[in-house]
Amino acid sequence: MELIQEQPDLAAYLAADDAIDHGHPLVRETADALWTATGADAHAYAEVAFEFVRDTVPHSADSGDPRVSWRASDVLATRNGICYAKSHALAALLRAQGIPAALCYQLLADDDGSNPVVHGLIALRLPGRTQWFRQDPRGNKPGVDAQFSLDCEQLAFPVRPELGEVDYPELHAAPHPATLKALRDSADRPELWRRLPTSL
Repeated sequence: MELIQEQPDLAAYLAADDAIDHGHPLVRETADALWTATGADAHAYAEVAFEFVRDTVPHSADSGDPRVSWRASDVLATRNGICYAKSHALAALLRAQGIPAALCYQLLADDDGSNPVVHGLIALRLPGRTQWFRQDPRGNKPGVDAQFSLDCEQLAFPVRPELGEVDYPELHAAPHPATLKALRDSADRPELWRRLPTSL
């Protein structure tokens, strides 16, 4: 699919904000350790950072963790988060090493098309490349097998248009207000589940 930049200036996709707080010491420390381990190679680092967030930060729906994290630094500290929060963490790790990262969204539904909900993922742009590549750090489980790829997308949830599911093409430099509000206004995961946006 063709992705649409929210802002043409790549600097916007390297910036820090309240959610993507890549100046935080824990984010910097984690990014620097992964960067060193990959020999300071941007492609290798992007893949390792993706796998780190996908595999070492359980999705709270899978783990049953009731806590709600939304800042990248909190996601890394608590090792907990839903798709939006995990995307903030991955974006922060990528931006910390100068790799532009955007937030992306999908509209997903149950197998009968009911219960639509917005799902979050990221897109990255590696040095020397002009394309953006979507990656989904949600976390794998039976029936979900997201992999890092620059060739053919392997996301957690390929959309099913016949059920009303949608790939939103926009590349957001900052979290969408609806997703951030749901995270920030929820005291625990059951409340968050009631606040999840059903469209953008």
